[in-house]
Amino acid sequence: MIRIKRAYDGTARGDGRRILVERLWPRGMKKDELDADAWLKDVAPSTELRKWFGHQVERWEEFRRRYRKELDERPDAWEPILKAEKRGNVTLLYSAHDVLHNGALVLRDYLLDRLAQRME
Repeated sequence: MIRIKRAYDGTARGDGRRILVERLWPRGMKKDELDADAWLKDVAPSTELRKWFGHQVERWEEFRRRYRKELDERPDAWEPILKAEKRGNVTLLYSAHDVLHNGALVLRDYLLDRLAQRME
């Protein structure tokens, strides 16, 4: 199972492997405050795409399309997450305030689509 959670939220029993999926470290958080097993910067949206999106909801659908295209071009960045999921739960950690419009949501859905394709 692949879940998402804000990096600022505490750990939970069912989190499994916790992976930070942001290009930038969460603002205001010290390195020893985040209980993460890995930090995969390269799976996050590119700096250019992140800046273009700027968390403007009206750009959400285009952001999703562009980010999925970036993910298509970088399977080596997200493949470790699918390998970890085979061994148990994975929680993708993100730092955005908007829980409905963020890169971790797109990444989770992308990975779930990949898992579904492999099962066909």
